[in-house]
Amino acid sequence: MQGKVSFLFFVLLLSSCLNVPQKKCDEKAVPDNIEANADLLDTILNRGKLIALTNYSSTDYFVYRGQPMGYQYNLVSRFADFLQVDLEMRVEKDLVKSFQYLDSGKVDLMAMGLTETTNRKTKLRFTKPIMFTRQVLVQRKPEGYQKMQTRDEIESHLLRNPLKLAKKTVYVHRGTVFVSRLKALMNEIADTIYIVEDERETEQLIAAVANKEIDYTVADEHVALVDAAFYRNIDTKTYLSFPQKVAWAVRSDQKRLADTINYWLDQFYKTLDSRLLYNKYFKNLSSRRRVNKSLYNSYGKGHLSPYDDLIKKAAKQVGWDWRLLASVIYQESEFKPNVVSWVGARGLMQLMPDVMEKYGVDSTSSPEVQIMAGTNYLKSLFRQLPDSISDSTERIKFVLAAYNTGMGHVFDARRLAAKYHKNPNIWTDNVDYFILHLSEKKYYNDPVVRNGYVRGKETYNFVVEICQRYKIYKTLIRDNPKKK
Repeated sequence: MQGKVSFLFFVLLLSSCLNVPQKKCDEKAVPDNIEANADLLDTILNRGKLIALTNYSSTDYFVYRGQPMGYQYNLVSRFADFLQVDLEMRVEKDLVKSFQYLDSGKVDLMAMGLTETTNRKTKLRFTKPIMFTRQVLVQRKPEGYQKMQTRDEIESHLLRNPLKLAKKTVYVHRGTVFVSRLKALMNEIADTIYIVEDERETEQLIAAVANKEIDYTVADEHVALVDAAFYRNIDTKTYLSFPQKVAWAVRSDQKRLADTINYWLDQFYKTLDSRLLYNKYFKNLSSRRRVNKSLYNSYGKGHLSPYDDLIKKAAKQVGWDWRLLASVIYQESEFKPNVVSWVGARGLMQLMPDVMEKYGVDSTSSPEVQIMAGTNYLKSLFRQLPDSISDSTERIKFVLAAYNTGMGHVFDARRLAAKYHKNPNIWTDNVDYFILHLSEKKYYNDPVVRNGYVRGKETYNFVVEICQRYKIYKTLIRDNPKKK
């Protein structure tokens, strides 16, 4: 026991001592593959980043009104904070491919609701359970169920005994444990169940039941209950399994990483935060119904805000991906056009009074005028940068920094970078270090600094957060969502 405590203390001490700059935007921080015999926990801590794979679903990972959300996303974010490393989320809808990515070392962790089975335990190392669930049959309530006089009348149309699945066709997501459960059930009832392994994810199959495209699918109960709050015509009360463990998984040879996750889970599940997080996604079903119905939910809708079309039009003017410009606007105002900051910045893009005057913006200006003015200001900052900043990704980071703090402070940081033998034309791990430290006397009193003190941490984080959110938007939001 003492050895285990010492080991965990070492992990915590090591993670707290690391000072790894956050990686940004499209920068490729690590190779695609990690050697199978490497200690992955050390790799994660030294690299300063945890790479987690999860589902894209209305409960696990999605964007709502510009903000990344989801139970698995929030949970693994808290674990990354515990390790004091950045988090990179990856998404793969094909579960078979997901297992391959973990096995090949392309991801560190499968942070999704994996049912623990004997067969899977031969290939994966599971963490302690993040929850317990049961497999349930998802079926449609009878036509006109709202007008039926008694519950028994409704029940008479529903399949409650698994024996009645004989000769029925059930669609399930390919690679899931639902396939093996149905095969076992066939053996138990000594009859045939026609199993269709479908490329569609479980929530898409639930929607197909609700929309009368198929009659039956199987889902984990906690997921089915959330969807039942949205699709009122589905029933999820027929159990097909006993309670089962749902957990995260790492490669079978990564005991230290699994032990560290388990230590953190033990601590986390004692907190109020853990209960609130679970309730947010799986208990407060009226709120979940509002989220699922919202046009600005990335899962199924593909929209970020009421201003997507305006943002796309403006992004073309500056030559940016519209999702990057959307990330800037979310950072500044969370898509709220009437926000006024304590320093007098206004609107969707939080323009300062002098910029507003220059571009003809006032307190009554429409969202379109606000966005175009902010975009024109971004273009002007872009033109002020020297041609020596030739890398397009790095150039965007300089523009973002200048948008936040002013070009003068950015040029001060470039001069400091040159003085201290860093590359003044590269933001990442070069100029960003000096903008971060321009609140220290050693730097803001330096003779090469012309604009003095600045709270550089705000600017540093501004660039990091916009770029990280942009990565999420690229993952979860289609470039050209269909009109709804």
